[in-house]
Amino acid sequence: MRPVKMLKEGDTIGMIAPSGPAPDPNLIAEAVKATEELGFKVVAGPGCYEKWGYLAGSDSMRIRDINTFFADPAISGIFCMKGGDGAPRLLDRLDLKMISRNRKVFLGYSDVTALHTVFNQKAGFMTFHGPMPLSDFITPDFTDYERESLLKAVMTTEPLGEIAPPPDAPPIETLCRGHAEGRLVGGNLSLICALMGTPFEIDTKGKILVIEDVHEANYRIDRMLTQLRLAGKLGDAVGIVIGEFTHAETDDPNKQLPVDDVLKSILLPLEKPIIRNVSFGHGKHKTTLPLGASAVLDACRSRLIVTESGVER
Repeated sequence: MRPVKMLKEGDTIGMIAPSGPAPDPNLIAEAVKATEELGFKVVAGPGCYEKWGYLAGSDSMRIRDINTFFADPAISGIFCMKGGDGAPRLLDRLDLKMISRNRKVFLGYSDVTALHTVFNQKAGFMTFHGPMPLSDFITPDFTDYERESLLKAVMTTEPLGEIAPPPDAPPIETLCRGHAEGRLVGGNLSLICALMGTPFEIDTKGKILVIEDVHEANYRIDRMLTQLRLAGKLGDAVGIVIGEFTHAETDDPNKQLPVDDVLKSILLPLEKPIIRNVSFGHGKHKTTLPLGASAVLDACRSRLIVTESGVER
């Protein structure tokens, strides 16, 4: 897995909308400005301004923005404007040979997990699971923790090291003790499952699997984890890192079961290193994880240590 060229102040970011549209077109200008305030120039792809139902324009428009920005030598990095739905529709239309030759910083999370998986496995370069301009940069909740984690991940060749939670977050906890080393793969649980049975399904063999999700009820989390277990994906992983499962409650009185119980009942029998409460996903604090980078999972001391940078000079 290859690192990508690090970003520097003044570099140009191509902002794309591979999934859902902006809820308000006026927010796009705010997202551009917030990204510029991080020290970059920004070009927003035409698809950022489109809307087709729950999608940010047609598939042709959205795939054109991705392929165009990867091909353009003036674009140093690509930030996804937001998540939503629809990224898997694009996967078989990516120009992966061209993208592999022009690898660059690629940032996003949630539905963007589909693109991370393809770029990691099919194009062979590291990508960045982290906050996005419209979803995060423009909000009052975009914290120094998130900003510093992002900029360190994409602008320095120093590995991130230990991923420590911010002071107001719950401590990282161990579900199953042990030690593992491997490359980080994964992201949003729903998207990982959506790619099963396709040419783009995730390869977890010898990897540290990171998972998170939002607005998925306990019984749906159960179903998805069980799917991965039956498919051998949980067994193939050398360890598992659990981020935040936000808004996972259900009001159905017949389906009351704590998400913690769901996670433990499916994951603990694997008897491999597992930690939870790592600050990534849809929650308040979003650390930036370089997917594809080497890491150490020390579940005896509840630690995740990223030992390889996702960027190079």
